Amino acid sequence: MENRLRIYNTLTRKVETFVPNVDGKVGMYTCGPTVYHFAHIGNLRSYLMEDVLEKTLRYLGYDVKRVMNITDVGHLSDDADAGEDKMLKGAKREKKTVMEIAAFYTDAFFEDCKKLCIKRPDVVEPATNCIADFIRIVEGLLEKGFAYCAGSNVYFDTSKLKEYFVLTNHSEEELLVGVRDDVEADPNKRNKNDFVLWFTRSKFEDQALKWDSPWGVGYPGWHIECSGISMKHLGERLDIHCGGVDNIFPHHTNEIAQSEAYLGHKWCNYWMHVHHLNDKAGKMSKSRGEFLTVSLLEQKGYDPMVYRLFCLQSHYRKPLEFSFEVLDQAAAAYAKLKKRIASLCAAGSVEEEAFARYRRRFEDALCSDLNTSSALTVLYDVLKADISDATKRALVESFEQVLSLRLLQADKARESAQDEEKSTWILEQIEKRAQAKKNKDFALADAIRSELLEKGVRIKDTREGTVWELI
Repeated sequence: MENRLRIYNTLTRKVETFVPNVDGKVGMYTCGPTVYHFAHIGNLRSYLMEDVLEKTLRYLGYDVKRVMNITDVGHLSDDADAGEDKMLKGAKREKKTVMEIAAFYTDAFFEDCKKLCIKRPDVVEPATNCIADFIRIVEGLLEKGFAYCAGSNVYFDTSKLKEYFVLTNHSEEELLVGVRDDVEADPNKRNKNDFVLWFTRSKFEDQALKWDSPWGVGYPGWHIECSGISMKHLGERLDIHCGGVDNIFPHHTNEIAQSEAYLGHKWCNYWMHVHHLNDKAGKMSKSRGEFLTVSLLEQKGYDPMVYRLFCLQSHYRKPLEFSFEVLDQAAAAYAKLKKRIASLCAAGSVEEEAFARYRRRFEDALCSDLNTSSALTVLYDVLKADISDATKRALVESFEQVLSLRLLQADKARESAQDEEKSTWILEQIEKRAQAKKNKDFALADAIRSELLEKGVRIKDTREGTVWELI
């Protein structure tokens, strides 16, 4: 098929034409949530734009299989494998078991996604389902000499790689231990950028979730889960891997290191990263105390679609600053947009040439590194164009496959109400006709039949009673 989509590839640091490993098919992996708390709207910006990418690929005709992990074990609260386990932190906070926390916040995450019209991935896999897969990869890395045991843990040896910092421009000297300068170095590491593949010993002797392994009872490191889950469901060669820019180092860097060392060949061709959502104080994060959730926006009177529109108005590779003033502007724009679309008349025929022309423009915008702002401009141009309402409605319905702003929802609700009203009227006329026949007022009965026929309703008398159909 025609390869028109061009996306920025973090791996090469340039915009490239997307060419999948298998023509027409796309294997797509997106880093999922660590389910120890609600997702804030900054987290959800990444998932929203990944949703746009998936829907764009489908819109262009690709057969997409998208896989997402659920981190329910092994994610420590800093990147040096030395901080508090996030799942254990959530369990202590709410006095529940780790699995109770995981189940509750997994459901909450997908409820937020549903509110934002983010499609559920084809495969959603909790890390706790794949322990055997992680152990197999760690065993393979040890056999190939890319890992070592120290202090009862298993570490990946980054010194064995020709190039470790493939996703960044950094040199080893430029990077601090675990990214942060306030993190104590792990004395078991041979090199400061080595990372844990499997813990059998850590500061958490009361770790809730542990499994038997060749190295003792323990649990996997965070980075290994995405490699294992991706390989399990998408095979050895991945087309696109997505995440937020904060995943680039060390998480995605470590994924590439362990995956390609284990497989012996290139693992993923394209890396897409969504930039932060900021407020005036900086990047949004859970660690800063109170944070904005979709539910909180709803409590303040905002339709979740307003937040989706707010995100689509900006490019995914640019930092986006949130404020309620800007969200109010998006709310006003959304209301006007829906009102304009609701006024379109459903009758008439679609002008095929105009439809094809505007659809091509919409595709061109998306194919230009997911330029959703330009795609929205095409939508506004359609609504202003000198084309039939039927053509406009058809184009809106087509664009909604990617935009997913529920622009026709109120329209459909209104049509449903109108259909219900019409059905009620038809049944009332049938009842009047039956009464007229009972009174032997056949002239009135015939008049009612004629009126129904004029309204596009054909009736037929049967043994079971009078039935009707639209013509």
